[in-house]
Amino acid sequence: MAKTVTPFDSIFEPALVTEMYQFGEVRHFNEGDLIMDYGKYIRYMPLILKGTIKVLRKDENGKELLLYYLSNNESCSMAYSCCVEAKKSEVKAIAEEDVELLAIPHLKLEEWLCKYPSWKNYIMRSFNERFLELLKNIESIAFHKLDERLVAYLREKKEVTGSSVIKASHYLIADELATSRVVISRLLKQLENDGRILLYRNEIKLLKDF
Repeated sequence: MAKTVTPFDSIFEPALVTEMYQFGEVRHFNEGDLIMDYGKYIRYMPLILKGTIKVLRKDENGKELLLYYLSNNESCSMAYSCCVEAKKSEVKAIAEEDVELLAIPHLKLEEWLCKYPSWKNYIMRSFNERFLELLKNIESIAFHKLDERLVAYLREKKEVTGSSVIKASHYLIADELATSRVVISRLLKQLENDGRILLYRNEIKLLKDF
């Protein structure tokens, strides 16, 4: 019988991959499904097999801000911290598109750190990548104009989904960029007038010159 190839074969030791599927659980979420929520205890760490997840954080005024996206073979460092420290989630994770993930139970997370070097490397690399993405977002908010942030946002959406058609309402984009719907609609209309995008109901098509 041929050996089943998994997305993690090139990342982890064979024995670890076996344990991951032995103790983990494959779960499926539809586009828009809530995967993690504020104030809830997280009992597992998600490893993305397929699809994209967006992770958001809410400020003291209840305004949500997009932190980062997670896609194939990636995981949420904040979920890992909450699992290990048994604390409530400070972020919300939503399926940006249909998602398949492997839910790793919290009891295995620390055990594998000592047992498998590849797991330790993966966790450290994941923390570093998420930290760099947060720094990038902070820099964008602090130093870049909103129109530049909007263009970067749309380009990132295209990169993580692999599609030039962005499914998002003006309200959603405004929330994730921490601004108003009116401002986003005006900037999107300007991009359309410049021949860079086409606007449809809850969809934005990025054109060749975007």
